[in-house]
Amino acid sequence: MEHAVITHLPLREDPFGSERERKIVADLVSELQHAINDHNVGEFDGEEFGGGRCVLYMYGPDADRLFNVVEPILKANSLARGGFAIKRYGEAKDLNAVEARVML
Repeated sequence: MEHAVITHLPLREDPFGSERERKIVADLVSELQHAINDHNVGEFDGEEFGGGRCVLYMYGPDADRLFNVVEPILKANSLARGGFAIKRYGEAKDLNAVEARVML
């Protein structure tokens, strides 16, 4: 899996996410995992909290197809306001991989 969609969600209540924000993220993760699996576009690889944001990591063979599946779910989520996603077209170690930033 060469491409990635890396989503940055702002956390406003606590730098590592309040209990409420973490619950919202847990529900979002579950919804993203189901959609990614149902559409067979890749995998959800995890989340990271800190510095006033939550970063979600998703990988697949086609960043555009993956993003098309997760975009409506992300945009419907309350934490997405002010967030963004990076679509990376290539492996992380590829310094020439093209990236596109999409505001949510």
